[in-house]
Order: sequence, then C-alpha cells, then structure tokens
Amino acid sequence: MCPPCWSGSAIEEGDALASLSFTPLVPDAVLIAAGILAALVALAAIVIRGPVALLRAAALVVLVLALANPAFVTQDREPVDDVVALVVDRSTSQRLGDRAQVTQAVREELEQRFGGLRNIELRIIEVGDAAGDAGTELFTGLANGLADVPPERVAGAVMLTDGVVHDIPGSAEDLGFTGPLHALITGYPDEADRQIDLIRAPRYGIVGRTQLIEAKIGERGGTGSAVVTVRRDGERLARREVPTEASFRIPVQIDRAGPNVVEIEVEPLPDELTMANNRAVVTIEGIRENLRVLLVSGEPHAGERTWRNLLRSDANVDLVHFTILRPPEKQDGTPIDELSLIAFPTRELFQDKIGEFDLIIFDRYANQSILPSIYYDNIVRYVREGGAVLLAAGPEFAGRASLARTRLAPIIPGEPTGGVLEEPFKAMLTDTGERHPVTRGLPGSESDPPAWGEWLRVLDTRVTAGQTVMSGAQDRPLLVLERQGEGRVALLLSDHAWLWARGYREGGPHVDLLRRTAHWLMREPALEEEALRATTQGERIFIERQSMADEVASVSVTSPSGAESGVALEPHLPGLFRAEIAGEERGLYTLRNGDLVAFASVGPANPRELVDVFSTREQLADITLETGGSVRRLSRAEGALAVPRIQSVRGDARAYGNDWIGIRPSGSSVVLGVSVMPLALGLLGLLLLLGAVLAAWLGEGRGSAARR
Repeated sequence: MCPPCWSGSAIEEGDALASLSFTPLVPDAVLIAAGILAALVALAAIVIRGPVALLRAAALVVLVLALANPAFVTQDREPVDDVVALVVDRSTSQRLGDRAQVTQAVREELEQRFGGLRNIELRIIEVGDAAGDAGTELFTGLANGLADVPPERVAGAVMLTDGVVHDIPGSAEDLGFTGPLHALITGYPDEADRQIDLIRAPRYGIVGRTQLIEAKIGERGGTGSAVVTVRRDGERLARREVPTEASFRIPVQIDRAGPNVVEIEVEPLPDELTMANNRAVVTIEGIRENLRVLLVSGEPHAGERTWRNLLRSDANVDLVHFTILRPPEKQDGTPIDELSLIAFPTRELFQDKIGEFDLIIFDRYANQSILPSIYYDNIVRYVREGGAVLLAAGPEFAGRASLARTRLAPIIPGEPTGGVLEEPFKAMLTDTGERHPVTRGLPGSESDPPAWGEWLRVLDTRVTAGQTVMSGAQDRPLLVLERQGEGRVALLLSDHAWLWARGYREGGPHVDLLRRTAHWLMREPALEEEALRATTQGERIFIERQSMADEVASVSVTSPSGAESGVALEPHLPGLFRAEIAGEERGLYTLRNGDLVAFASVGPANPRELVDVFSTREQLADITLETGGSVRRLSRAEGALAVPRIQSVRGDARAYGNDWIGIRPSGSSVVLGVSVMPLALGLLGLLLLLGAVLAAWLGEGRGSAARR
C-alpha cells in the first residue's frame, strides 16, 4: 500500500486549485523519529559548536523534508450544474377553476427565469393522480425525479400545487437534500363549493320494492340549504330542498331487473369551484325475488317437455304448469272428478292473480271454450300494462280454434292464412334478426347455411306488427317479437323447437333461443334493442351502443369537469356499435345518445381528489419552513400573475422574501486533471540537500580556521 498523503491549504486561482501535499517515503513513525532525532542532533550541535552548527541543522531539516516527500499539486476543475426541481401538480383537483391555466402560465415563467441562472439545471417533474385512490403524491414524484442526483447538488425545490398533498413527510430530513423547499399555491382563499357525500347506498334491491339511499350535502360558502334532484335511468323521480350538513334519505323503487341507475344532483352555488362533485350515481342491481311463469299446454306433445325442462332448470323461476288433457266437448264416460288431480283454476289465474306472473306461455293452446272471453280481455290488459305473453304455436293456430280468432287478436302480431308447411328447413336469421339481441350471434348462425339441425313444420302467417327475427321454410316468418304498450309479445310459428333439444340432425341452440326470447319478454336489460352502455377498465372507457338502425349518431360525453365532447361509434357486429376513449379525468362521466343515458366512473366512486377541493397553504407550511423555504399563494396584481423572483443565496442566509424565493447552490465542481511537482525528489531535491551539506561544511571549515 502507498503511504498516506497529507494536503496543505488550497489556493484557488480561477478554475485551478493549488495545494501543497506530502507523501512520506517512509512510515509515519520512522519519519517522526527521524524528525525528533534530527532536532536533537541539531540542538546538541548548536550547544556544542555554537551558531556555526545552524547550517548543519538546516541540512538535517532538508533531509527530513526529503523523507516527507513534499509536492506542489495543481488541480484543473470545472464547475457542475446544481439541480433545482420544479414539481408541477397535475392531479384532478388542479383542473378545477382556473388552476390548470395558472399552473401552466407559472410553469412557463419559472422555466424561463431558471434558464437565466448560471450553473443551474432545472428539472421539471410532472405529477398526476397516484395509483388507486392515493390522491396527490408530490413528494414521491420529487424523490423519484431526483433519484440520480447527489444530495449536495440539489440547490432547492419548488412545488406548483393547490396545496392538497397526501404524502407529506414527517420531517425535512426525509427529503434527502438540504436545499430550501418552496410551495406556490394556486386557487383562492374564498372558494365556494358543494358536494354530495353518500352515507349509505344499497347495491342490490328486489324488483318492485323500495330501497333507501342516505346522503348528505356538504358546502362551504353556501346558504345552508340546497335543492336536490333525483333521477332513475334519466327519468326524474323527485326534486326537493334539503338542509346542508345534515343527512337525508331518498326512497327509490326498483323498477326492473338489472342495473337501476339512480342519479342524485345538487343545485350548484353561483360561483361554485367545480360541479364534478355535485352529482353522485348509485347503481342498484334489481333482482327478481322469483320469476313467476305460467305455462299452459293445450295438449300433450313432444315439445311440452322441452319447455318444462328449460324453465325448471332455472332456480329463479317459479313455474306453474297446466296441460289440457281433454277438451270439454269430448265425452268418453270418465267421471269429472277423475279427469285431473285439481281443477283448472281459470278465475284465479286469469283474473285474481294474473298480475303476479312475469310471463304467460301458451304452448299449442287452442280456443277450447275453457277460457271465457273476459279472460282474454284480462290478458290483453295485462300485456299492455307491462306483462309478457309467448305463443308457441302448432297446427291449431291455423284452424278455427286459433287464438288469433279470439279477443286476444289485438296483441298477436300475425294472422294465420290457414296453411301449414310441413317440409324440412333450416331456421334462418333475417336481416332484423342479425341485429336483434335475441337472435344475434346464436351459436351456429355464423355459417351459411347455419350449423344447426332442421325443423319440419312452420305455420303460414301474415305478420301484421312487430319484428320478424327468424324465418322458416319458403322464407315464411318463424319468430316474431312485438312491443304492446308497456308489455311484450312473442310469436313462435312452429312447434318443432324440441327437435334441436333431441339432437335431430345434430340439434341446435334451443336453450339460447328459448331462454333469450323469454328473458327479452321479461325485459332483461342486456337484451334491449336500443341501449347505451359504458364500462371502465383502468382509465379507459368502453362505450357500447345497441341499435336496430344501420347507423347511430355520435355519443355526447360530459367529463367530471363539465367539458363536453362527441365520440363517433364504429360498427362491431350487426346492431352493435362500440368506441373506446381515455378517461383523462377522475370522476363521473355522463354519456348521452338521444334519449339514452349511461354513466361511467373513472377511478374510485368517491375519489379522494374531489373530497377536499379547496386550495390551502396550511398543509405544506411546516415542511417548507423547516427547510428554510416558504409557502405562498400566487398573487394577482391587476389581473396578472405576480410570480416571485429567483435569487441565489449562500450559507445560512434566508431563502425567501416578500417577492422572491431563493435557492442555495453548492458550488460543486469536477476535477478535469491533476499536475504534481515534487519538491524533494529528483534534481531539485538533490541540489537542495547537497547545497545544505556544502554550506554546513564550508561554514564549519571557516569557523575552524578562525579559531586557529
């Protein structure tokens, strides 16, 4: 190992640094011993020989210095830039009011001012919303942005924010640098705002029952009361005035199965900071307690079991099934009390409790005088008031006993011609059926002809209303769907769906077809012909528009901040249009297309960034003052921003003033080269040593001659 080096005081000259250093040729202990020995010898010589021995002492000093190996060291240095971090808050709360515009203007001004300083590198760190619901994490962004900078080179940091920060460290020591930290606060001290806080919001509800939503209106700079409007699926349910800062309850009846979107909106204040938190949306999933289905089979037949098995396989369906085994006019001597276990309760089913059924299915049912005409009138009224009827027709529909020839005719979307086509055919989707959600994408329909088995019978019928979604032999209608008032009717013009269930000619998707038809009749939201849906994944919003039209208009999207934009939809499948957009803001988006409304929430349902939206100096006051920095609002003089000046300060000088903020450069530099000139080695050292010895010899020689 090399002996240790000692350095003397440095003398700075321009960009060069000069110093005297020692690199002993012998261990320190030997050098010290030699120095002590030389001092003792020199002292003894002076005592014994007098002043003439001073030259001998000088020679010994030169010898000891030669062992110390002195050198003159010159370093060529170049100053390095100190780093100042400008942390720009781009979180959701910074988009409120004019904060975004102020932030951008101040950022540009600071960038220009720091650019005029020598040996200062400005590092701009943009910080958005943190992952999840962590809020604004400016100090995490600051630490990440300065991770590659030595702490001594950080001259300071400036935060451009509204002051609502959620990761403030406990002390200045946690920052990792010693420069001053300044905070420039956007926003105003007298801001006013209202917001809705959901206290209790149910996620599920039974269809037909009422759920209670509990909420509270919080405000600052308000009047003490506010008008609240409640809408369900875009339809206004209530509008009333409630006191602020006190909880209130909203009763909402669950109208249908699937999502019931309840929107609560509070009237804004005149100079409200933001309306992004003036609305809250609660999606209550409507659940039918049990779907009640009445299945009436006109006679035993092969397809009866298909219907029964399908409905029985659904645990949510309560099935009431009756089969007419013998028409009243048939007389074979069988006693009446032996014809069935129970009598057919026509009055109870079709008058007293008809409104309790979600769906009535007539399976190959003929008018056999079992149901009086008044009951058909009840069924018509039941449908028009929101009920559902499915007619699964057989040959009886073409005859005189057809239900189309009863008082049920006004709700039946077709008139039988009397013809029955009995020939093999493959059911085909019509152009309408390719777009309709009941039949679109049926397994096997993607090929031509469809990859499913044949049916053997279809009833010739003239369609008078509704939509024909499937056709049969010779392009005759096979499945017709119609809306009647508030209710719905489906007409299936063949009794051979059971062939698919039995696997005839490889069978077909009978479960998909019959179940979709039944659920469309019971108003399943996913099977609506006209629908607008929105879902979110991360910060992406996926828009889906179901329509029977060939084209649809653009969707109007209103962001949480109130900005509106139009989104064009692209065809995805027949009758299905989609689009994807970025949710640049966190909060609730409203999407409208005609009368259809959908909502999409980006980020948490009650985002942290919108809970406390008021700008503040208090949160950052302690940490900035501890570093020697300052926190101040960006003042506005005569409508213009007064951005503080930037000054460099040294040592412990104060780093802020009334109209300025300071940074503390370190004056760091890097060594470009080092030159070393030995003072005791080589020719110079030899000359010094010889000169000292010669001087001592001559001096002592003259002294001796003088004494003689």
